[in-house]
Amino acid sequence: MQRTIKTFLVEDVQKFKDQLLVWSQQFETVLWLDSNNYKQQYTSFDAALAVEEFTSIKTDYLNAFEKLKEYQSITKDYIFGYLSYDVKNDIEELNSNNFDGLDFADIYFFQPQKLFFIKDNAIEFHYLKMADDEIAIDFEAICKTELDEVSLTEKKKRPFDFAQGDKNIKIKLRIHKDEYYSKVTKVLEHIKRGDIYEANFCQEFYAENSTIDPVKVYQDLNEISKPPFATFFKNDHQYLLSASPERYIRKEGSKIISQPIKGTAKRLRSKIDDTKIASDLARDIKERSENVMIVDLVRNDLSKSAIKGSVKVEELCKVYSFKQVHQMISTVVSELKDDIHPIQVLKDTFPMGSMTGAPKVSAMKIIENLEETKRGLYSGTVGYFTPEGDFDFNVVIRSILYNSEKKYISYSVGGAITAKSIPEKEYEECLLKAKAMKFVLQNSK
Repeated sequence: MQRTIKTFLVEDVQKFKDQLLVWSQQFETVLWLDSNNYKQQYTSFDAALAVEEFTSIKTDYLNAFEKLKEYQSITKDYIFGYLSYDVKNDIEELNSNNFDGLDFADIYFFQPQKLFFIKDNAIEFHYLKMADDEIAIDFEAICKTELDEVSLTEKKKRPFDFAQGDKNIKIKLRIHKDEYYSKVTKVLEHIKRGDIYEANFCQEFYAENSTIDPVKVYQDLNEISKPPFATFFKNDHQYLLSASPERYIRKEGSKIISQPIKGTAKRLRSKIDDTKIASDLARDIKERSENVMIVDLVRNDLSKSAIKGSVKVEELCKVYSFKQVHQMISTVVSELKDDIHPIQVLKDTFPMGSMTGAPKVSAMKIIENLEETKRGLYSGTVGYFTPEGDFDFNVVIRSILYNSEKKYISYSVGGAITAKSIPEKEYEECLLKAKAMKFVLQNSK
């Protein structure tokens, strides 16, 4: 599919990004990806926006990968979208029978009429031929988009104080503390029996009969965390507002890159204390064992489509620092066999090991029985394919999901349970991960 490409240079890139996101809200379908200029080895752009579907695929998990393969192969263009966690049911004999308050489709991808890539201060417009006469008009309209300058100025000045909180949005727990302890104890019993080594057990926080301004909430969430895989997604009345720090999988030509996160520590105000807690995380036996188990799982998943002997661990248990937390990240790479379709790589590796456990299928069965909420888009993945069949996908964590029609708001958090896990500490880690989402929901005006 031919696209017209035009490049514009702008002086204030951050302002243009804010204007672009606000301008995009006129469209029914919007997908915004922002790296927040996080310095990373594998990257194609600083930010991207896809709007206004020309073609799309929206379906449930039955034959989802086959349908996506057909759609991607026929389209041969940029397509943006998501796979929900429940697409696992297309790969294995699994099910998802827990409560769902959001009603997202299991899989959704679209071919955008209008596409924008930001790299440094250059903005590339990639428009389908049918819409390319609107490029200059749209650029002018974006530059004229008015922003709330007061809130932008305040945002730069204001330190985020998690002690604040407007209680207009009443957040409830799907699993209460004592029940959480009980369920984690059941996971530990499975580990002691040898059914699994590790399971990622998640819980939902939610609000009913509540409305939010999705753009404002997303901007505040992103400002708190500044993660490398931030996402704003809108499809009609359904929204994903994500501050994800984690890449699931990327394809660059024949190279596949997976970067699982396992291991979290909070940032501290004192530089000395902060350096020490990061150093402690790097040496923490429990956190390292969690990470190594998932690295083994990822190596196994990648080997299904890799040239023999090409699966390598580029980085093991390296601690990276983000605005709110330190994270332990490993990087696993492989070289793809010649005859493997890009969709097959996703099918071989989905869902990502960091959100399931090991062995993967056994862990997924156990967590399905113990969790109270259907995960849906949470712990699924959002990303894009290029016309050449390359791709890049994140892990949907640190995210708020919103159905404006049902007035239902949801965010979930989880942690890896291993033999060394203590239920009380796992619960504390969940609350740490949930902090930013709770704060923005109760403070975004």
